[in-house]
Amino acid sequence: MRIVLGADHAGYELKQKLLEYVRELGHETVDAGTDSTAAVDYPDFAEKVGRAIRESAADRGILICGSGVGASIAVNKMKGVRAGLCHDCYSAHQGVEHDAMNVLVLGSRVIGPELARDLAKVFLSAAFTNEERHLRRLAKVKAIEERYG
Repeated sequence: MRIVLGADHAGYELKQKLLEYVRELGHETVDAGTDSTAAVDYPDFAEKVGRAIRESAADRGILICGSGVGASIAVNKMKGVRAGLCHDCYSAHQGVEHDAMNVLVLGSRVIGPELARDLAKVFLSAAFTNEERHLRRLAKVKAIEERYG
């Protein structure tokens, strides 16, 4: 898969580690920035990750900010993006399997690099089940997006 990774200044170091790890897992990576720990605004990088998903330049994304909250809010404003802030492995794979989550959001000040690696691995190895109940729920989410997007 082609994976886009983006982060603000708080997530820069973790993004750099995950870029390498995601490549080790056999995926192609796209670095959406930032390129240092100099202060930047997380919505700018959330938009870059979201745009890559929307434009099919990437299959999935990993987005990182200090808490993960701001980046999650920002990227979920984009039609077609289903991002989940995950700090446990169950949520990271279940979000894909049941909710067709396509962006994993992490808080670099909340979790460490080892857990981040585990989360990335389970997120990237999970697949949407296509079960009727999940398809029905996803259709309802998409309908909400259409009504208010």
